[in-house]
Amino acid sequence: MSYSITRICTSCGVGNRVPAEHLPDKGRCGSCKAVLLPLEEPIDVDAAAFDGITRDSRVPVFVDFWASWCAPCRMAAPEVEALARDMAGRAVVLKVDTEQHPDLAARFRIQGIPNFTILRNGRVVLQRVGFAPRSEIRRWIEQVRP
Repeated sequence: MSYSITRICTSCGVGNRVPAEHLPDKGRCGSCKAVLLPLEEPIDVDAAAFDGITRDSRVPVFVDFWASWCAPCRMAAPEVEALARDMAGRAVVLKVDTEQHPDLAARFRIQGIPNFTILRNGRVVLQRVGFAPRSEIRRWIEQVRP
């Protein structure tokens, strides 16, 4: 069964259930028929959302493992938000708060943050620790795209 998230239509405010495999696609609101653009913001996820999205996504999934007390993570946050806008339709961007979800951090052996991980077909294809500018992160994603 496909995992889905609810996206709010900017025209009418109605929630629309969007399967993970369609997050990078344009769609239409089920109520007002306005265009729903590809996902262009990072999604804060828990383990269930993480697993569903990384399993079902047709595009690379970029994950920012972070914590609120981490100064480099706070510096990276605007870069990650801009990256989500830049890569809309070509990648999905997730954020995992390692303090709230230590199980996910442990699963990916996160020992330093920020930790940037890219998954393709549910598997890690790249993992880097430490701040990186958006241009470099974009290059990493482009390298793993088919």
